[in-house]
Amino acid sequence: MTGFGAAEGEVGSGRVSVEVRSVNHRFFSPSIKLPGVLARWEGDVREAMRRGVSRGHVTLFARFERDVESNGALPLDEARFAAYVTQLRALEAKYELGQSLDLATMLRLPDLMVSNAREELTAEALPQVIAVVDKAVEALLQMRAAEGTRLVAFLVERLAIIEVALDRIAERAPSRVIEQRDRLRTAVRELSEGVSVDESRLAQEIALLADRLDVKEELSRFHAHIDAFRGALASPQPDGVGKRLGFLLQEMLREANTTGSKGNDAAIVREVLLVKEELERMREQVENLE
Repeated sequence: MTGFGAAEGEVGSGRVSVEVRSVNHRFFSPSIKLPGVLARWEGDVREAMRRGVSRGHVTLFARFERDVESNGALPLDEARFAAYVTQLRALEAKYELGQSLDLATMLRLPDLMVSNAREELTAEALPQVIAVVDKAVEALLQMRAAEGTRLVAFLVERLAIIEVALDRIAERAPSRVIEQRDRLRTAVRELSEGVSVDESRLAQEIALLADRLDVKEELSRFHAHIDAFRGALASPQPDGVGKRLGFLLQEMLREANTTGSKGNDAAIVREVLLVKEELERMREQVENLE
């Protein structure tokens, strides 16, 4: 399932901000991008993500911002800055360049900011990092839960539409059997042309025809699958419900195909097509559920 979560908090001498995003995936597939100051704790961060997210492709991005020193000064390496100035002035004089140095240009040179944050983040900072990660994952899970609620409502609506269509099939099916029986009797009389007909044999053929057209069993199984589907939605399992719901949809589709084949009637086939369309819409969404 898709989702997004973000959190930030104080960690050691600075602040850490974390963003977590997820998209649907069959397994837990993490992608972690940490700044150098936090890189040594990637394994701990992964385990924190795994505790919250059971499956999905989950991307975590973290930033670390070092606090400005208490006297307001930037963490500038003045010795390196002075060395840059001396070297650049020498190059200007040697190659007769214009006096073009300014502060903005100088500050874009590499390694001017003191980078001792790694040393300041001791092992005691790890719980702070994990706490921020946990908050971001919790925000992600809340968004995923909201999406899951919407998906369940969508699936329940589709089930209701399917049940109405099945009721129409159940109402039409007996009339279809009677129509086929009468059609068979008429065809036999027309073909016999006054020759006596074995009524017992005709009755057997009518019984066989009625059995071939009878869809009560398929409709009964279909309703049982619907009940099981609703039960799975109402009582999700720790390992997710996606696979079970997918299996039930396959069984419903099998019953729909059999019903359409046995019904052999335009009205019944029309309802079966509607049912299959709704099942396909459900299948697309079930893959996103956990």
